[in-house]
Amino acid sequence: MGFWHSELVESSWSTLQQLKNRYEFILVGGWAVYLYTKALKSKDIDIIVDYSVLEALGREFPLRKNMRLRKYELALGGVEIDIYVPFFSRLGIPVEEVAAHVTTLEGFRVPKPEILLILKQAAELERVGSVKGFKDRLDVLALLIHVDIDWDNYKALVKKYSLNSYRDRLVEIVEAAGREFEELGIRNPRRIKQIKRRILAEFSSRLNG
Repeated sequence: MGFWHSELVESSWSTLQQLKNRYEFILVGGWAVYLYTKALKSKDIDIIVDYSVLEALGREFPLRKNMRLRKYELALGGVEIDIYVPFFSRLGIPVEEVAAHVTTLEGFRVPKPEILLILKQAAELERVGSVKGFKDRLDVLALLIHVDIDWDNYKALVKKYSLNSYRDRLVEIVEAAGREFEELGIRNPRRIKQIKRRILAEFSSRLNG
């Protein structure tokens, strides 16, 4: 199963491993979703670092500061790396909040599932209609299918940061999903209906309370 070209994916994963061996960071984006779900790999790398790590990266590599998107950018061997930092970057919820809710998977520090879900929703809303936006929807669905979400924490976070529309958007993504299931390797119509029914029932009981 794959969404991007395999050579890009393998190069990205190799670069990510090299970064892990040298720098402290929180992994977000598609690779973080993959560690939870094993559904779809990524071609880009998205990380959160503190300013000391950002400085170290800047001494070794040519960083670009993207003021419009509130991030730093780096290209290594054709792999695009987006770097987010506290009090500057915007990910839907503050970077500092993300950093307060992390766990470890396969040696990587990653956000807790409900945090990662919100980050993926923020990305999807910014990229609706694009190929990357479609990949964001795949990642959202993969999290909903394969991972236990702490819905109480999710509700508290979307309320805290005035993201209440995110709950309705989750319903829209699930109800409209068609090709997304095929990309995730789920092609049996009966199973798709069962998954949709289960997720939507969970939303009804947990998100509307």
